[in-house]
Amino acid sequence: MARREYPESPVVGVGAVVVKDGKVLLVKRGIEPNKGFWAIPGGSLKLGETLQEGAEREIMEETGITIKAKDPVYSFDFFERDGDGRIRFHYVIVDMIADYVSGEVHAADDAMEAKWVSRVELNDMHVSRNTLKILDFLKNYFP
Repeated sequence: MARREYPESPVVGVGAVVVKDGKVLLVKRGIEPNKGFWAIPGGSLKLGETLQEGAEREIMEETGITIKAKDPVYSFDFFERDGDGRIRFHYVIVDMIADYVSGEVHAADDAMEAKWVSRVELNDMHVSRNTLKILDFLKNYFP
């Protein structure tokens, strides 16, 4: 598996935007980068996985629910430098639209918390900047 911290090359990450009953699934990140921020659930793609397979696995690992990942809808790069200017984290992230299939949400793996969130509730939460950009981009999908 690619080293997340101080990687030799960018790490490919995959996430899934899942909406159920007008609410989007978010997790409170339990590890860096963005520890403590609410974000789209996801993680690192494994060798030999498709984007859809990776998204489905990561959402199951972090939230306990089963999804059916569809098409990529948003991609971005994220990197963070340390105090010496070295690249501490560098991700290329692809987020997919996904359908909820089954299961009850609970936090697991790298997630401190996991829950369904309405657009109004986002205003009172510490949401990552990239997650807000994604949800704004998908405003027709998550009104």
